[in-house]
Amino acid sequence: MPYDRRSFLQTLAMAGAAIPLRSLAFPADSREIHGFSKPFQFPWMDYAMLCETFAAAGLNGVDYTVRPEGHVTPDKVAQDLPKAVAAARKAGISAKLMTTAILYADDPATAPVLQAAAAEGIQYYRMGWYDYEKGKPLLESLHNRGNQMKALAALNKKYNIKAAYQNHAGLKIGAGVWDLYEMIKEVDPAWAGVQYDIRHATVEGANSWPVGLQLISPHINTIVIKDVRWIQQKGKYVLENVPLGEGMVDFTGYFKKIKELNIKAPISLHLEYPLLTKEDESLPVSQKQKIVQAKLKKDVDTLKGWLAAM
Repeated sequence: MPYDRRSFLQTLAMAGAAIPLRSLAFPADSREIHGFSKPFQFPWMDYAMLCETFAAAGLNGVDYTVRPEGHVTPDKVAQDLPKAVAAARKAGISAKLMTTAILYADDPATAPVLQAAAAEGIQYYRMGWYDYEKGKPLLESLHNRGNQMKALAALNKKYNIKAAYQNHAGLKIGAGVWDLYEMIKEVDPAWAGVQYDIRHATVEGANSWPVGLQLISPHINTIVIKDVRWIQQKGKYVLENVPLGEGMVDFTGYFKKIKELNIKAPISLHLEYPLLTKEDESLPVSQKQKIVQAKLKKDVDTLKGWLAAM
């Protein structure tokens, strides 16, 4: 891949040095920002370039997708995850988080992924999402899914790794947070908890999200940061993902609530909006890399500013 990584990193490091740093009130590990790797699954970006880009943007770590069609696929986890983690360490960032499709402890694919992740020092993994069981009352379905999470928590204890169930807008369990609480309330939070996503919480509960956050707060072990807004398209309102600070998420109120509830958890930063235009796609790799890195750095700097103001 013909591009000068050393020159690129030196340039970005000099730019980053001009940004003043402020002391943080929370322990450093609770303010760590990890970049979600999904938006960067470009065919021209390998593990090394991904991690160097993340490091240059000021991220503390990478949240790898370890799932079908991810940066690491479950069928190749033993071979590829060590390579992915090694790239992070070489770039000077950590690999404590990963995003998976794991749902069941007895799935033949689950234990190999957890074993490989534990061997590489990964501490948290986001799960997939449960459906409500067809033909069963909602509360019965939540109880059954809670038992499945308990079995997963027991397996996590064996591998010393923690599961995180994301509240995601839509019709699966967890969209409203209250159903997520019913499912997870009796699950040991030491081994299975919640990855709280304020973007999705805002979509589902524009004004009531603080109540849901308070309810679920004892179970939160990681958090997601991203922004969104409603727009009109062809006479209908649809969601548009946008850079931080350009959407409808009340980050000032959110971080105030995070501090009030004393939630201390690693952060996964998601860039769900387009990183390259169709015209950008035809550019040389080095130019495309600079474009996506600049967008990432803008969100990282915005988030760090909010964290410093807490």
